[in-house]
Amino acid sequence: MKGRRVDQSYFTKKTVEDLTASPDVEDGKAGFERTLGPFSLMALGVGAIIGAGIFVLTGAAAARYAGPAIVLSFALAGFACAIVALCYAELAALIPVSGSTYSYVYATLGEIFAWIIGWDLVLEYAMGAATVAVGWSGYLVSMLANLGLALPPQYTAAHGAELAGSAAGVFNVPAAAIILLITALLVLGTRESARVNNVMVAFKLAVVVTVIVVGGLHLTPANWSPFLPANTGEFGHFGLSGVFRGAAVVFFAYIGFDAVSTAAGEAHSPQRDVPIGLIGALTICTILYIAVAAVITGLVPFAKLDTPDPIAVAIDAIGLPWLALAVKFAALVGLTTVILVLLFGQTRILFAIATDGLVPKFFASLHPRFRTPWVSQVVLGLIVAAAAGLFPIGLLGEMVSIGTLSAFALVCLAVIHLRRSRPGLERPFKVPGSPALPALGIFACLGLMASLPWETWLRLVVWLAVGMAVYLLYGHRNARRLGGKND
Repeated sequence: MKGRRVDQSYFTKKTVEDLTASPDVEDGKAGFERTLGPFSLMALGVGAIIGAGIFVLTGAAAARYAGPAIVLSFALAGFACAIVALCYAELAALIPVSGSTYSYVYATLGEIFAWIIGWDLVLEYAMGAATVAVGWSGYLVSMLANLGLALPPQYTAAHGAELAGSAAGVFNVPAAAIILLITALLVLGTRESARVNNVMVAFKLAVVVTVIVVGGLHLTPANWSPFLPANTGEFGHFGLSGVFRGAAVVFFAYIGFDAVSTAAGEAHSPQRDVPIGLIGALTICTILYIAVAAVITGLVPFAKLDTPDPIAVAIDAIGLPWLALAVKFAALVGLTTVILVLLFGQTRILFAIATDGLVPKFFASLHPRFRTPWVSQVVLGLIVAAAAGLFPIGLLGEMVSIGTLSAFALVCLAVIHLRRSRPGLERPFKVPGSPALPALGIFACLGLMASLPWETWLRLVVWLAVGMAVYLLYGHRNARRLGGKND
């Protein structure tokens, strides 16, 4: 296969052997040391999952779609994620490389599907970072208010957002500023060490546990009535359809669990450790998410939670200023690391795509001094900063959810396809009940996608149409030779 040009089939594949023959999985060479056990992987998953979804989108989903029944939305989203996680576990154990979903799909479904999912992931990470930045801005404004400092509201809200009086939002300056700051740090080569990451994870867990414990002592049960508000006559606005739409929106809260699958090359035993890490992390986070959602909707009426900082609003209702300040600071620090990880991951995915020749090579160019993909980091940083400054958090969160759900559906499809096309491959871990369970995962992802507004679908279609134009006019013609080094 080496030395052969990619043929004109849009379904050209890197084979599983192409990926597993990469230097990063060859013992004694440039490979990773297998040092991670199931509990380490579980901790990695918990740290990656707990972030903007619970800190930011829970309130908006409760206020607009599900009411106190948002707890059911979290359970539904967690169930869908558990099926997808099993599919990730099979692919990660079969192809234990330091790659991404993009690599898995390239090896199973081919170049065109890899392009679609890579283009999708760029959208997911971009809008994800923008969503977190808007939430970061909300917590900053709230924390400064506790300190007696007030920022001009028109410069801390999305363009055109309705504010008190006759004022309207102009541009969310703090949201754009944090994106630009972290972009600059990433260009300079700043990265998290394991120690710093552990501290940030502790901060995030402290916030969640504090809200559950302290908030649970100050509940007003009347705020849970009605638990499932009656539908307003419009699909997705309360009632059972609101629970499904809420699940599609808070699906954002589970993004990050695939970080466990990308660590398969460093696990002691991928067959055993990766599934435990994936399912264990999802179980812990789902329990914490349901508890937090129940507490904050019990502290204040759910209609008051439609803000970028719902946990801050709930904690303020308790009337303990010192606790409110501590929680907001911890949430602010935790969200900062989420933005860093998303911006970092976005450019690395684009780097992998550029290395394969599907986008111009300058996106894979490294800074001569800092050895970072500075061109893509700067270009994407400016785009994400503009999105964070201009768009409301609800729109951004929906875009992240629909992009992620479509990518996860392809992962489930990849498992089914590889089982049929390569039944003889040794699989250290197998999804139980295949192909029924992966098919259920596809159905769950598509079902959650279907509950999102048609405007969100339209934006996704436009994004994918632009992507296909780029692929047909440039990517397919310039795809690199097979058999080289992958991600």
